Amino acid sequence: VSRIDNFFSKRSKYHGFNGTVLYAVNGEIEYSKAFGFSDLRNRDTLGIESSFQLASVSKPITAIATLLLVDQGLVKLEDSVQTFFPDFPYKDISIQMLLSHRSGLPNYMYFADSLWPDREHSISNRDVLNLMIEHHPQRYYSPNKRYNYSNTNYALLALIVEEVSDMAFDLFVKTRIFLPLEMHNSNVYNKGTTPVNFNPVKGYSSGRRVAENTYLNGVVGDKGVYSSVVDLFKLDQALRNGTLVSDKLLDVAFESQHKDLYDWDNYGLGWRIDAADPLNKVVYHTGWWKGFRSYFIRELGSSKTLIVLSNTARTSSVGSRELRKLI
Repeated sequence: VSRIDNFFSKRSKYHGFNGTVLYAVNGEIEYSKAFGFSDLRNRDTLGIESSFQLASVSKPITAIATLLLVDQGLVKLEDSVQTFFPDFPYKDISIQMLLSHRSGLPNYMYFADSLWPDREHSISNRDVLNLMIEHHPQRYYSPNKRYNYSNTNYALLALIVEEVSDMAFDLFVKTRIFLPLEMHNSNVYNKGTTPVNFNPVKGYSSGRRVAENTYLNGVVGDKGVYSSVVDLFKLDQALRNGTLVSDKLLDVAFESQHKDLYDWDNYGLGWRIDAADPLNKVVYHTGWWKGFRSYFIRELGSSKTLIVLSNTARTSSVGSRELRKLI
């Protein structure tokens, strides 16, 4: 614990780290601390319950939402995207390929820049699907050929969750994940809507400049989830206790899906995987988006969890390997 405190105290004092940290072992919080401010200009103090944009740490939550439907028998991992959207122009792409980044689909963040006509209006998940149907942007690889990280995969998964559940993605996640786990500082943010009683911290891209609330923030699933270190610890415990997703399905989610990647640098279903030590597999995710950096690291064998959330991108960059050495 002293190593963790020394590490982040020094980064806060000398490198401007601004954020929150939580470390737990065997379900017990050993360390939690907030450094800095939620609003740099007004100097509002951060707390461990402060809510941060998770960036790509949203992906494990979208994966969990999808797996909840699989557990219910409403979705199968081998189902094609065209099962849900018959006009989808790319054949033979399964739910499992979306989850594991083996779809070969182009990243919407790039093709939207040229195909979305009005940046004053935010683009939605449905808009992304419609652009693909109308314009057929060139895919990067054939389905299941290789690993290729693409935010489009998780934008589509969120849309499939909506289609199958007949609920907006934010409402589904709130109803099926956040409320049952008492994650009271968590929400899904869609640009253009204002959740009630939701006041997250501001993200800073450089210095005291507030990060742009871009038109791309209308798309959720790949990003867009806000949460606190305390709430993510509750999620961590629910996964360890099997109270959210069945153990059988989690075993699949935590399996390396890519034979062409290293054991210590692989991807499962919504999680990065380090299986170099088979007795202490590490499942984790990192995220960066518009001023926010996030790290959610879970050692399965040793039952250790480290969660780091920050709202100052430049001064809060740290390698996931460096963090894992701390614990």
